[in-house]
Amino acid sequence: MVAFILLIISVSSSNIILMNKPNNRREDESTYENVSSLSTSNLMSILQVYKEAVLIGDVTTTSEIEALICTVEKEKKQLVQKVSAMSVDISSWKEKCIRLQADFDNFRKRSEREGLRVRSNAKGEVIESLLPMVDNFDRARQQLKLETEKEKSINASYLGIYKQLVEIMKSLQVAVVPTVGKPFDPSIHEAIAREESQEFKEGIVIQEVRRGFVLGDRVLRPATVKVSSGPGVKKKGASSNNSLEQSSTVSSL
Repeated sequence: MVAFILLIISVSSSNIILMNKPNNRREDESTYENVSSLSTSNLMSILQVYKEAVLIGDVTTTSEIEALICTVEKEKKQLVQKVSAMSVDISSWKEKCIRLQADFDNFRKRSEREGLRVRSNAKGEVIESLLPMVDNFDRARQQLKLETEKEKSINASYLGIYKQLVEIMKSLQVAVVPTVGKPFDPSIHEAIAREESQEFKEGIVIQEVRRGFVLGDRVLRPATVKVSSGPGVKKKGASSNNSLEQSSTVSSL
């Protein structure tokens, strides 16, 4: 008996009212009708009714209140289970939201990289189409002989246009491939010949045949160059002839 009373005290009156609505007590409508007035009262009223029923031996009332207590306890357990299930669902949805956010961030980064790549490719294609014009300017300037005022005037015009073109290419972050005096790099240089050189050691670019250009990390066109094969080796025949010539000179002296 005391256990039942303690159990009722542990349950708030609001929970009792909520749990004992007709929709939640379909399995025992008669019991609900008998104790509906009790379920809508406060907790002290329920305890008082139960106490009086016990004192007078009203088995029917005590049974109804005990049934109500069992029902409330059962529904309380069901609510706890529902709350636990909802907590699991919330955790699951939270994880899904985190994964979705991560997927969105990755998609955004991929889109940004793809946009940069597309813009870089478009820029590179435009610049590559301008490179033949740059070569033509260089060839035309090299063929001019600055002897007359007219030739000097033409050269000045060429230089003005050429400088504008160079400034435009610089603004597009285009750079010239370094060549003479630099180690040969197959990623940016294209060798067309190897020649002996007394000035540069083997593997060093000794002459630029055609300029190369890069756009950031992208090679628009490799520089066409000649590469040193080293100082070379003197022929024995030539050295012996030189020795004979020196000997004959000494003899004649």
